[in-house]
Amino acid sequence: MSDETAKRPKGKKKARATDRDSRIQRGVMIRAGLYIFGTHIVAAWVMLLFYLGQHK
Repeated sequence: MSDETAKRPKGKKKARATDRDSRIQRGVMIRAGLYIFGTHIVAAWVMLLFYLGQHK
């Protein structure tokens, strides 16, 4: 084993990968929440238009 390999802290790459994975997962969850929220807003708008069209 060389001196460079011995000085490198073990497990550093795994910590970075886990941090990156958690950020990606958080981003996916936020995006999914926005898509679900946006879909409900569009559906409510369409339902309102149908309601107003029936009662005019």
